[in-house]
Amino acid sequence: MTSQLLIQTIANAIAASSMYALIAVGLTLAFGVMQMANLAHAHVFMIGAYTVYALYALSGWPFWGAVAAALVVGAIVGLAIERTIFRPLRGDVVAGFIATAGLMFVIEVFCGEVWGWGYMRTIPSPYMRPFKIMGASVAFQRILVIPFAVVCIGGLMIFMHRFRLGRALRAVAQDPETASLQGININMMTALALAIAGALAGIAGGLMSTIYAVTPALAGHLILPALIVVIVGGMGSVGGVVLASIIMGFVMTFVTTLVDGVAALMVSVAVMALLLPIRPQGLLGHVNN
Repeated sequence: MTSQLLIQTIANAIAASSMYALIAVGLTLAFGVMQMANLAHAHVFMIGAYTVYALYALSGWPFWGAVAAALVVGAIVGLAIERTIFRPLRGDVVAGFIATAGLMFVIEVFCGEVWGWGYMRTIPSPYMRPFKIMGASVAFQRILVIPFAVVCIGGLMIFMHRFRLGRALRAVAQDPETASLQGININMMTALALAIAGALAGIAGGLMSTIYAVTPALAGHLILPALIVVIVGGMGSVGGVVLASIIMGFVMTFVTTLVDGVAALMVSVAVMALLLPIRPQGLLGHVNN
């Protein structure tokens, strides 16, 4: 591996870690509050990407206006999932699992019928000139997701630890019954968790829409890596998921560069399988870490 390829791979790994963090933090936040996994979470990422395609590539909106719309659409979809699936099925983990698995197919079929099956929608980047790092060229769009991930996740951590509403969210994640006895509205907290999760996935999809070919199958390629990151980091642990995103982002990017994407996914599963017997709770454990 040449020095330029090494630098480019490191930059791509940091960008991939940032993307995984935006997706997986929302997924683990929702799990921490509801104790139910949202298998359709990566599809909110895909909806964010299609939102940018529809508004920016087709309708001529400014790119940043389309990304902001993707954030809002993601939050609305998250709220809709909470209200129609998770709230009625609260406490029934198996039913929630099956319902969100079904929702995955519903969203894929909807996007396929609207935008076409087998068509890879490409979105032109608003920043065509590559970013130069020590002689290596990196797509500016990949670099762009890094500060957004830092700001969004850092803001979420501050919100959860410094603000009353954020502390209430953590309280529900730790012990919903006791939180309810203290006057915390559980329904409002679950809705807030899904809205934040959807917004993070939506903005990630919007920012990365110019990197990926936007197809109805896009989410299917992301949900397994996102679940691996959440399991490795710790179900319900925001800090653990951020750490796992960095680790898995580097592992998958370097293995993809050196071998291929299938091998990268196999290595990621192997890392998860080796870690679980040692740390079954994940790297950092619970939502308050």
